[in-house]
Amino acid sequence: MSEKTTDKSELKVSKIKNGTVIDHIAAGTALLVLEMLGITGREGTKVTLSLNVQSKKKTKKDIVKVENRILDKKEINQISLISPRATINEIKNFTVVNKFKVELPEEVHGFPKCINPKCITNAREPPKHSYFVKSSDPLKIRCKYCNTNMNKQDIVKMLLKYQGLTK
Repeated sequence: MSEKTTDKSELKVSKIKNGTVIDHIAAGTALLVLEMLGITGREGTKVTLSLNVQSKKKTKKDIVKVENRILDKKEINQISLISPRATINEIKNFTVVNKFKVELPEEVHGFPKCINPKCITNAREPPKHSYFVKSSDPLKIRCKYCNTNMNKQDIVKMLLKYQGLTK
């Protein structure tokens, strides 16, 4: 991906040929989105990351461009937990072929890990993580197995813990 500088105050980032642009991510949370998608930079995926950029709708937003990858429904649902106002743009041959806002589903499966250490999903051979979405603003989900409630901060904490970034 090439970058072009037009003047000292502006840096232009090239369009991607094929892949996904995740726009309107809540400011300061794009790195969490990359973690959820398993993108570390070591796998060779081309990614453009913009943090805290000006937005017409909000004061600031984050943007992630991922080349040669279209997100599946599970990944989109995970993004909706962290940034419920994000927009997904699917790109083919430099053209947006599909654009939509993420939607918080009634149930979320496979992510995150339950905060209750005694939950069956935290056993050695856990069943698939599954949650009911109780509220979107503020975010509140409830574990299907142990009925433990989690909020956005709990989800972020479990993500960071799972990735080995906190104790």
